[in-house]
Amino acid sequence: MDVNLTDLRRGIVMKIDLAISGETKLTGLVGGSGITSSFSPRMHTASFAEVGVDAVYLSFPIAPEMLGEVVQGLQDIAVGYNVTMPYKTYICKYLDGLSPAARLMGAVNTVEIKDGKSYGHNTDGAGFSENLRVNGFNPSGKKVTIVGAGGAGSAVSTQLALDGAASISIFNIKDEFWEKTAGRINRLAEETGVGVSLEDLNDRASLASSIADSELFVNATRVGAGDLIDQCVIDEDMLHEGLTVADTVYNPVESKLIKMAKAHGLAAYGGLGMLLQQAALAEKIWFGTDMPIELIQEKLFS
Repeated sequence: MDVNLTDLRRGIVMKIDLAISGETKLTGLVGGSGITSSFSPRMHTASFAEVGVDAVYLSFPIAPEMLGEVVQGLQDIAVGYNVTMPYKTYICKYLDGLSPAARLMGAVNTVEIKDGKSYGHNTDGAGFSENLRVNGFNPSGKKVTIVGAGGAGSAVSTQLALDGAASISIFNIKDEFWEKTAGRINRLAEETGVGVSLEDLNDRASLASSIADSELFVNATRVGAGDLIDQCVIDEDMLHEGLTVADTVYNPVESKLIKMAKAHGLAAYGGLGMLLQQAALAEKIWFGTDMPIELIQEKLFS
């Protein structure tokens, strides 16, 4: 998951003491032309400064035909890097290996360079699960309903299956990607042994029934953000006692869904925690260090 500066409130000011040495390590973000407005360099550079890691984090906007050469070039000079759209899937064929989650998702957001080889990870789903755990919710053995089968939905559902969820029902619109999505979900179910199903989002009765039987509901769409900020993927009467609610939307910090769930006294978590946790996992992969999440959140997102 990448952080876009235009998605965050204006006027954030934070002084970062950055000293470049002959030992400074290189990390960064590979993506399309839009990453020049990414907030990730600021977030990671602030973290490096706080924990004493001698490293920089830069943006690398590239054209599609450059991807293979960039992977090879960074393999020679960097310790690792993040990948964002539109290259999360395309980069896989250029890497020397994939983590189990990245292989099942078919997408990479973090590359680790080790012993001259490049290995792909996906920390988006792991960041989501970790945010649940630090807030006291263990997804193992739980029935889950997810709305959204795109990038965020794929990351979340894959990780929850790997974490041992009892079952996962994924609701999505029947678009041109339906058959491809169904194939991916079938493979996920086969490889993890978890019952994972794809359902039509337009079948509201089935959605309501699934949520009624679930302990966790997740919005993995952009509904609740941007021009959809006043919308919610479910009806209020679908909420029930004992349900935990999570949203991948991080701006606003509390989406309409999260506000609605909290108003009903439910445990509810927005996407900012997922965002920070996935970034922390990337730094753990690269340097073995722990991002000071609370400090970064306070300084950059308050």
